[in-house]
Amino acid sequence: MLNNAMDALQGMGVSSTHYLQTNYKEAQSLFLWVSWAADQRNTFFVFFPLWFHLRPSVGIKLIWVAVIGDWLNMVFKILFGERPYWWVHEAAYYQNNVAPHIEQYPMTCETGPGSPSGHAMGAAGVYYTLVTAILAVVASKGKHGSRRSNDRGWYLKAILWTVFWAVQVCVCLSRVFIAAHFPHQVIAGVISGMLVAEAFDRIEWIYSASMKKYLYTTVFLTSFAVGFYLLLKALGVDLLWTLEKAQKWCVRAEWVHLDSTPFASLLRNMGTLFGLGLGLHSPLYAEVKRKGGGGPAAKAGYVVASLLLLHLFDSFKPPTHTAALYYLLSFCKSATVPLAAVSIIPYCVNSALSLQNKKGL
Repeated sequence: MLNNAMDALQGMGVSSTHYLQTNYKEAQSLFLWVSWAADQRNTFFVFFPLWFHLRPSVGIKLIWVAVIGDWLNMVFKILFGERPYWWVHEAAYYQNNVAPHIEQYPMTCETGPGSPSGHAMGAAGVYYTLVTAILAVVASKGKHGSRRSNDRGWYLKAILWTVFWAVQVCVCLSRVFIAAHFPHQVIAGVISGMLVAEAFDRIEWIYSASMKKYLYTTVFLTSFAVGFYLLLKALGVDLLWTLEKAQKWCVRAEWVHLDSTPFASLLRNMGTLFGLGLGLHSPLYAEVKRKGGGGPAAKAGYVVASLLLLHLFDSFKPPTHTAALYYLLSFCKSATVPLAAVSIIPYCVNSALSLQNKKGL
């Protein structure tokens, strides 16, 4: 009974993908761009450096929400979650009917299980954090404001939440369009992402966490995920079943990427969290803080330099011919991103500005 209900739900999902691909084919470029923009990488390389230098607490929360959300997503995915692009070829649901034809794209062939959607979960968590942060700043400034300013606050609130839901709808549609997810998987992702972000609105210790807490958290999360994997493997559960399906049914072998595997996601996120701890507790960051963090011009320099240098750094792709080397370099690359954005780049920019001021004198 349960299997029949799930097959019917996933059959409707495949029909939704077929409908979108057939009737909105001209929007293909937009859907592909939205899937790219919703990738967790943009949180680390764009949103984090931008917000950390404008309001450090928001930047720190973004990293925690993104990392813990993606870690939970990986744990949820370990045991279940078909994907439309392979399910449509294997499902007994179509044994008496012709299965709908669905197209594949470079971002279709994710190798991990599909439920819940990581893109939808990540986008919901990150944008929920940004909206609530902006509204909190506006509310703190408008506590003693006039009635007109309070009305403007309500307008801003309506606009921001409208934008939030518009983004979520676009992300969900894009993931369904490229046949990476069923509709129920993206809906589950949005709800899960909002719950994670809401939970971190009530957690204060992350803003003053010691380096030991960052280290222990990184070790615990990694050990839990790896231990869970080994336990299931010992019980005879094949956790690589989705990789085999991806390799079998993806129309182009080069679209099956190693960086979409659950283990790659784990090391990427743990590297980012560890790198944030290193950055916040580095002597370079302490020196920048001692000097007051710099004025508006310095902070603008931090943002611009971070975005430019991290964009160049993102172009470095670890070699994939050896899995162990790839995972190691992926961890190191991920750790370098927040470390550079938090401490190395601000210290260098601050030193350059100080040197320029001395020469000016």
